[in-house]
Amino acid sequence: MNFKLSFIPERTTKPRKSGVTMMMDKGLSVREVEDFLSTGGEYTDYAKLGFGTSFVMKNVETKIKLYKEAKIKVYFGGTLFEAFVIRENLDEYKRMMDHYKVDAMEVSDGSLLMNHDTKCEFIHKFSKSYTVLSEVGSKEAGIITSPNKWISMMNQELEAGSVHVIAEARESGTVGIYRPTGHAHVALVNKIIAKVPKDKILWEAPLKSQQVWFVKTLGANVNLGNIAPNEVIPLETLRIGLRGDTFFQFLPEKYQSAKQVAPEN
Repeated sequence: MNFKLSFIPERTTKPRKSGVTMMMDKGLSVREVEDFLSTGGEYTDYAKLGFGTSFVMKNVETKIKLYKEAKIKVYFGGTLFEAFVIRENLDEYKRMMDHYKVDAMEVSDGSLLMNHDTKCEFIHKFSKSYTVLSEVGSKEAGIITSPNKWISMMNQELEAGSVHVIAEARESGTVGIYRPTGHAHVALVNKIIAKVPKDKILWEAPLKSQQVWFVKTLGANVNLGNIAPNEVIPLETLRIGLRGDTFFQFLPEKYQSAKQVAPEN
């Protein structure tokens, strides 16, 4: 930090097991990645090349190298994994990852129907060679999954080898763990955290209001994902109580109700 300030919650440091931030790259240029790393690289643990953007964007190899040099694990979006699965071409997917020297991947089934045992087999197989994150929840609005099924799937995928299970929200933040309004499905989240290790869950939270809710509910070191590049630094200030939405969150009780402060002598 650039200067001292009391009552700042302790943040985890790299390599983090909790307090993880996953940034979503939806097509940044090499220059934009370099600029991002100069400011937000320290606070970013994963960079996801969103959905199928890596198929069409230029300079993918250079970008991956930059992320890795900054000690950020970079991986291709789960939708791309599913695109290879539905075409029955996972051997080519593995060759592609090895070509780009990507050592992390996302196993998801948000766009296609996949037997859960099959998904867990994929996780188990790939976890022997890669850092695997798996995503739970459909990308389709209106599809409701019971809390018990969320819990069961998350725990099974962790047992299969996932380092983090991602709670689906899409980049819109209106499906999965959120209602169509973007508000958190509080009952669902509470039931999940009661039965699944909190440090193993990465909550997709693309909207500021969602980030605020999770920091207030689960603390500074909650794992959050689908963060826009220009929101990584603002998120860090939310995490430590230096933004209006969480200003009083980590202060001692005597400051909690302070609305007006007398000037110092």
